[in-house]
Amino acid sequence: MTTLRKPEYGRRLDDFEVGEVYAHPWDVTVDDGMVALFSASFQDATPTFASRRYAEALGFTGRPVHPLLLLNLGLSFSVHDVSEQAIAHLAYIDVRFPEACYSGDTLTASSKVLGKKPSAKGDRGVVEVRTLVENQRGEIVCRFDRRALIRAGSVRERPANAWPAATQSEPGDHFLPAPLREQIRPIGRQAGFSGFFEDFSVGDVFFHSVGKTVGDSEHMQITQLCRNSHPIHFDELYCKESSFAKTRVVYGGLVMSWVLSLTSRDLAGNAVWDLGLDAGAHPNGTLAGDTLFAASRVVSKEELGPNAGAITLRIVGTKNRRPAELYADGKLFDTELDKTEGKIPEKVVEITRRLLVRRRP
Repeated sequence: MTTLRKPEYGRRLDDFEVGEVYAHPWDVTVDDGMVALFSASFQDATPTFASRRYAEALGFTGRPVHPLLLLNLGLSFSVHDVSEQAIAHLAYIDVRFPEACYSGDTLTASSKVLGKKPSAKGDRGVVEVRTLVENQRGEIVCRFDRRALIRAGSVRERPANAWPAATQSEPGDHFLPAPLREQIRPIGRQAGFSGFFEDFSVGDVFFHSVGKTVGDSEHMQITQLCRNSHPIHFDELYCKESSFAKTRVVYGGLVMSWVLSLTSRDLAGNAVWDLGLDAGAHPNGTLAGDTLFAASRVVSKEELGPNAGAITLRIVGTKNRRPAELYADGKLFDTELDKTEGKIPEKVVEITRRLLVRRRP
C-alpha cells in the first residue's frame, strides 16, 4: 500500500517548549565561491574581511569570513526547525562574532528556546530563541537571540526527530576573536577610506549617498545559498496565498546586510571587527525592485587602548525614499514599535551596531 506523505518543517506555537534545543540539520562548508558571491552583492568596505594581507597583519591566519555572512547562515539554518511556519521575524538581539571563521571551515548551528508568549487572541505568539553557529572545532563564530511571530497550533506532518535530544554549549561573554583580544596591531598600508576613531563625534548623523536596488533573482539566489527554506522568499505560488504582499518578500537578513554595507565606506573603512548588533527589527517588508538607502547616527564612543576604539551607531534603512527626506521631524531614528503616531512606512531596518575602529596612524 502506498503511503502519501506531505512533510512540513518549522514549528507552530504548540510545538515549542522552553528549554528545548534544536540541532539544525545543515552541515555546510564555507568555500571561496560562497564568500566571493556574498562579497560581490554587498560590497562591504571593512578591510579585515576584504584583504588577506590586512587580516594577516592583524594576526589572523587568513581572511576571516564576513560576520554578516555568518549571521545570515545562522538565521537561515534555523528556519528549518524554528521559523519556516513563522508569520514574521521580529527582532535581532545581542548578536556577536566571538571567533573568526575562515573559508574551508564547516559550520553547524543549534537553537535553544528561551521563551514563548501566546497573544491575547490566541491565534499566534512570540517565540524567542538563542542560536549558536559553530565551526568544526566547536568554536562559536556567531551567536544571537531572535524573536519570531509564530502561528498557533502544531505542525502535524513534521518528520519525527530520530536523533538524541540536543544540547547547547554556553556561548561565553567575549566579543573579540583571539588575535584582537590584546592590543590591536598597527597596519603599514598608507591608503584606504576615511573615518578613524577620532573623526566621529557623538550625535553625528550620516546620510549615506549610494542606494542599492534589490534584484529579483539576486535575493532568491543568496537566500538559497544561505539555506533559508521559508517559501515566502522564493515560492511565488505559496506567496499568492500566504504572503502579506501576495508576492515574494526579500529575506530580512539580506535587507539588513545590504543596509549595513551601504554605510561601510563612511563608517567601516577603518573598522577592525564587528563588535555586535542589538535592538534590531524590520518595521516594514522589502520586495524585489525596491531601492534601499541608509542613515546612521553616532550614539557613543569608547576608548579601547592606544590603537582603536569602539563606536556605537544607530542605523536605519529605508526603501524608495532617501533618509534625508524623512529626517525633517527628527524622528527617523526613533524606534518604530514605540511610536503611537508618525510611523515611517518606508523604514525597513533599524538596528544598533558597535564597531571596533582603528585610530588615526
